[in-house]
Amino acid sequence: MTGDIIKVLLVDDQPLLRMGFRLILEGEADFTVVGEASDGLEAVRQVEALQPDVVLMDVRMPAMDGIEATRRISSSGSDARVIILTTFDLDEYAFSGLQAGASAFLLKDVAPAELVHAVRLVASGDAVVAPRVTQRLLETYVRGGALPGHSPSPHRDPLLDELTPRETEILTTIAEGLSNAEIAHKFFLSEATVKTHVRRILSKLQLRDRVQVVVYAYETGLVVPSNPDY
Repeated sequence: MTGDIIKVLLVDDQPLLRMGFRLILEGEADFTVVGEASDGLEAVRQVEALQPDVVLMDVRMPAMDGIEATRRISSSGSDARVIILTTFDLDEYAFSGLQAGASAFLLKDVAPAELVHAVRLVASGDAVVAPRVTQRLLETYVRGGALPGHSPSPHRDPLLDELTPRETEILTTIAEGLSNAEIAHKFFLSEATVKTHVRRILSKLQLRDRVQVVVYAYETGLVVPSNPDY
């Protein structure tokens, strides 16, 4: 993120929705909408050209859907963070977006204040965005056996061996949706120390942000659904 201004790219095949989001975001002093795209292919090109901090990404679009566009953006090495736009919270597309590298998802009818807050959190890079909703989404697809690429008995990721015992403990608490402050309280650490541990965990596991840690924990079997009525 450059300075205090958050650069946002809007991606949706509905011009009215893009216009509405633009009006909301540009009403804030710390946002600028640097571009718009109506399909995934255009979105990938715009991210490379405009280098936004945050991309608001629809999932159902012509030419290339938002899931594939998110996957390409995430694998390109771009610093842009993607927020998936969906119509209901327990949406398989929303889960696929998180698995593809998105940092969060929002409902399309999100309240203006919530939209602004979520974009700021995602741009900050180390925020917990709706952890309970994200966890519920993940548990729904793990429990239902609909987790793409998920094995009932996943193999241990060799990268986990790179973590120290403390980092492994903190990884588990991130996966549970705890904030830095909550983790600091749990382990009697300063928040600065927790932030350092989190950065090292992300680096060692080659993950983009905290939400990706949650996805990783489910995919590797570190976290399993514990409540069948969740």
